[in-house]
Amino acid sequence: MAPRHTPTIRQRRFGAELRRLRDAAGMSAPTAAALLGSDRTMISNIEAGRFGISEERLRRLASIYECNDPELVDSLAAMTGGRQPGWWDEYRGKIPPGFLDVSELEHGAARLRTAQTSHLPGLFQTEDHARATFELPVPPLQRLEVELRVAHRLARQSVVTRETSVPYTGTIHEAALRMQIGSRSIARAQLRYLLNASERPNVTLRVIPFAAGGFPLLDSSVLYAEASNSRLDTVQMDAPTGAVFIDSPAQLANFRTRLDLTEQVALTAAESRDFIHTIIKEL
Repeated sequence: MAPRHTPTIRQRRFGAELRRLRDAAGMSAPTAAALLGSDRTMISNIEAGRFGISEERLRRLASIYECNDPELVDSLAAMTGGRQPGWWDEYRGKIPPGFLDVSELEHGAARLRTAQTSHLPGLFQTEDHARATFELPVPPLQRLEVELRVAHRLARQSVVTRETSVPYTGTIHEAALRMQIGSRSIARAQLRYLLNASERPNVTLRVIPFAAGGFPLLDSSVLYAEASNSRLDTVQMDAPTGAVFIDSPAQLANFRTRLDLTEQVALTAAESRDFIHTIIKEL
């Protein structure tokens, strides 16, 4: 099997969980490969996301590792069968790969939770707001790349608008709502769009006002993607060098707690809509 040159976030996440199962079994990669009857380097390549694996071999590996979590094994089995193409593939090689990883992560999630302090959620940005945002970097992006990023960001929104839409809970700080990206008319239109999105049955948007004070995710922008099995959850954070993905059990538990505490200081969904209406009137 030819190796993948650029494994996707789904492939890397699959491999990372197999690595944890092997580590928990106290088994080396060559030993696992020998018991599976494969080349000694195959396990390492699978764990790095460079090679795929069939469902049959996945279940054999789980048995070799003595994994006693059938739901986890079933969830991993659902991730086999080769790379599944997605709409984001048309942007491959045209925009940074981290953008595509975020798309794939959102697309495969069972539920999404976010907390943002300085930017509005990408899934609810208008075309004008997104374009104004992508015109801010220094040095400036080429016009073609700006338009490609805008088109990609708008296409991401299908995850919350499609027939099988993903449940979404977003917590937004007042600072992000008052940040005027683009003209005043663009800012007003953006906030109205946010209000309309909050009426969707699968979407819950809540605001943290300045008056709420500090909270655990004050300095962060976090996307928590829940999987069908919590062991396969993933956190994505923004960094100067691009998207950072986190999946260790201890860190996932920490982010769940921090999100819970952050949501506790937010206004209710109804209060948040009233709050956004007030900001619109003040613009």
